[in-house]
Amino acid sequence: MRILYGVQGTGNGHISRCRLMAKALKNEGVQVDYIFSGRDADAYFDMQEFGDYRCLSGLSFATKNGAINLWSTINQSKPLQLLRDIKHLSLDDYDSIISDFEPVTAWAAKRQNLPVLGISHQASFRYAVPQTGGDPVARFTMRNFAPVQQAVGLHWFHFGYPILPPIIESLKPGKESGDMLVYLPFESPHAIYELLSRFKSTRFICFHPDFSIPVEQNNLRFMPLGRESFIQVLRGCEGVICNAGFELASEALTLGKRLLLKPLQGQFEQASNAMTLELLGLAIVMQQLDPGQVRHWLNSEKTGSIHYPDVASAVAAWLASGRAETVIDLADRLWRQVIFPEPVMERIHELGLGADLSNAQLMHA
Repeated sequence: MRILYGVQGTGNGHISRCRLMAKALKNEGVQVDYIFSGRDADAYFDMQEFGDYRCLSGLSFATKNGAINLWSTINQSKPLQLLRDIKHLSLDDYDSIISDFEPVTAWAAKRQNLPVLGISHQASFRYAVPQTGGDPVARFTMRNFAPVQQAVGLHWFHFGYPILPPIIESLKPGKESGDMLVYLPFESPHAIYELLSRFKSTRFICFHPDFSIPVEQNNLRFMPLGRESFIQVLRGCEGVICNAGFELASEALTLGKRLLLKPLQGQFEQASNAMTLELLGLAIVMQQLDPGQVRHWLNSEKTGSIHYPDVASAVAAWLASGRAETVIDLADRLWRQVIFPEPVMERIHELGLGADLSNAQLMHA
């Protein structure tokens, strides 16, 4: 079996997830070629797992001061290059095409009348999971950015639909350092410093794309991006301040870390993610860089860790078997292995969210 796997490269979460899928698919003996799009080729890092991967321009959203900037997004887009890439991408040699919210592979397959399997967090929004901040344009964009024929969504809870648990690395907590990890790549380092330097008794380790070497500034240490150094800090930190993306929040939850989320303004997915985790009692949310919310979060209690199974290996085996098992059965089997902390289970039952997946076929897309 030979698979073409398209990966949205704008956020590191997509890459982290697909890095695990790459290992699992290799263990299943599946041959995979990878295409990444959404950022400059020299901006990727820790990509050894993907072998001789390809980079294309694709589509991405430009940000400024923690919000999506529409005009910059339009100005930096390369629609003619995107159309050329879609037109010239050959899919003849592949048995299956997978898209993790990557538009070139998805649209090339659509143009050639070939089926595409979508595996992503974005695919979960095809169901009536908690959603906010989305107008009709945002919802249309979410559904058509990378069109697929079958969508396998990933989420922190199933909400009664055939959605899978997160694909995340199995991490063990490290020796607690007392530090707080900060990953706010869409905010300026100056804004981060102005927010956090006032909390002088707390040390913040801030990973940011603007830094190529570590820089100490009072109680803040700014670090360049790097998967190994990031994971080391994550395992030992007390809590995490980050945007409301999917993958990092998932990793933090499995380690039992306190979460303070600042969703990217104008981004439907992040607004919905923040609302969902706040709803489940798993995070505190600030819409702006708010020192009051930081103080409230620093004084908050830990909720406990969530146990998610090895979803990557299960999905890889499912793909290698030709998808013989239904997505509903696969989801049911995986959710039966999930263990939530008691306060989260209480919240789920209070909200009436403890639907059984046996009802999922009624909503199957």
